[in-house]
Amino acid sequence: MLRPYTKIPPNMKPVSKPSVIINLIQALSAIILGNVAYFLLAPSLPLPRHRPFQLDAGLVVDFWFCVVAYGLIRTARRWK
Repeated sequence: MLRPYTKIPPNMKPVSKPSVIINLIQALSAIILGNVAYFLLAPSLPLPRHRPFQLDAGLVVDFWFCVVAYGLIRTARRWK
């Protein structure tokens, strides 16, 4: 832990606020897009019924949709 008034090591750069906000927007967009894709495709997926507060296949597939959406967003931003 860094103490007040200590020097920051040269290999640690401060993070600018705009990049943090952009990362937050990208992550939030990925969650929303992933959930929309999951809920649109869920009726056609052969998944067992969801049980609240338990890890099941539906949650794993929903998480996977969000990860894919995040990867697509990050890839699209790099192509710019």
